[in-house]
Amino acid sequence: MVTGSRLPTAIAISDDWICPDIRPYWQLLQLKQDNRVLLRSRVTAARFQLSGAEGYALRYFVGKYSVAEVQRRCQREFTVIDAQLVTGLIQKLVDLGVLALDSPNSPPSSNASPRFKAGVEWVKNPDGYWVLRNPIDRTYLQVSAADKAAIDAKLGDDTTTDTAIDPQQWRKLLQLLAATGMLEGTEPQKRKRGKFNPMQLLFFRVPLLNPDNWLTRHIDRLRWLWTRGFGWSLTAFLVASLVVGLSQQGEILDIGTQLWTTQGGSLMLPFVLLALTVVSVHELGHAFTLKHYGGVVPEMGLLFMCLFPAAYTNTTDSYCLSRWQRLQVVGVGVLTQISIAAIALWTWNLSIEGSWLYTASYLLMASSLFTVALNLNPLAKFDGYHLAVATTGINNLRSRSFGFYKNLLQGKPIRETSRDRKILAVYAPLSLVYICSVFGFLFFRLMGWTLTNIPAIALFLVELWAIYYIFAPED
Repeated sequence: MVTGSRLPTAIAISDDWICPDIRPYWQLLQLKQDNRVLLRSRVTAARFQLSGAEGYALRYFVGKYSVAEVQRRCQREFTVIDAQLVTGLIQKLVDLGVLALDSPNSPPSSNASPRFKAGVEWVKNPDGYWVLRNPIDRTYLQVSAADKAAIDAKLGDDTTTDTAIDPQQWRKLLQLLAATGMLEGTEPQKRKRGKFNPMQLLFFRVPLLNPDNWLTRHIDRLRWLWTRGFGWSLTAFLVASLVVGLSQQGEILDIGTQLWTTQGGSLMLPFVLLALTVVSVHELGHAFTLKHYGGVVPEMGLLFMCLFPAAYTNTTDSYCLSRWQRLQVVGVGVLTQISIAAIALWTWNLSIEGSWLYTASYLLMASSLFTVALNLNPLAKFDGYHLAVATTGINNLRSRSFGFYKNLLQGKPIRETSRDRKILAVYAPLSLVYICSVFGFLFFRLMGWTLTNIPAIALFLVELWAIYYIFAPED
């Protein structure tokens, strides 16, 4: 770590010294100007610019090449080079505080002291793993009990087990901690956006507010909703509603056909507005259930799928809960929609035929059941998907299923249990077919309409986007 009052110290550098491994603590970035490189700390805000030759030498500061070996590699790469490049670089890094000497005659070692940020905490999950939670940056890191012990040994007060930790594993853990912003001086790694692609309009999110404080103020008034007595009462109500609904199934379908025939398109706007209302209440169900179990709800907003708006809630904190509690957090959304549909069914039965309440309650029932059907699809990243994740215990189900096939085709080892392999093997092809079918259908329908109705405007927009994509710099 760099200190302003520190004076440079001259050291005698031996050719047989092993250049230390700086990768766990420092990142080397290539700069576009003057072929220079940037050495950036993974755990503090420190950064230093170095020459291209110095950057090339630092590639071999991986803990296994001697000073003489690194010097020879640099001389083969560059036609003209300082004969003392590596020794001068080590002296420079010691002066900057990047490297440190345990004693005047000892080889240099990495001079970094990573520490957790204030507020970062461990949460033990009942399913056997640990979650490191950073509530400020809203990031989470799931690790095994063995990895948690290694992190505690390195970053905690007890360092007696340092020598038992595999350096390669510690380097990997340290990079994960830095990428998720768990350490002082680090920021969560942002996903590279790249250039704008029109396909991004098919699905995007707009964060609107942080509801956590509001939820905290009101949760105590609603805790009766999670009592056993209310649960049994709700179950009885839904069973009675199901019996009534099934007995009236034919009538319900006939009324729907009549409404569509007589009023048609005029019902679309109220249907959509009711569907949005149902989904909003659905999201509040997620949020309050997570808050009931002590979780943090940092974000709510709107998501647009094929430009169709809906509400969403960030419930990532539910990964700190038990599997049964996570199932409740996810499932309560669908339960809310079913409950609204049941209330609408009774209201429809008790209202006067032909009245506005009769039509409105029927549309509310229909919109609730329609959104339930969409939400329960496990192949789209809605509630059905998250229910599948919570039920199977396979976090990141979609990405792991695709990763399973990727490793299988590349002949890489597959570190999944026999049970999980079967689930991943089935889920990946089904998900791929679904994604290609839905988005392919929407894309071709949209393109067909565009080319038929506004071909000139569409061609102009495509040309404009092509110019942007070719010449605009990367974000």
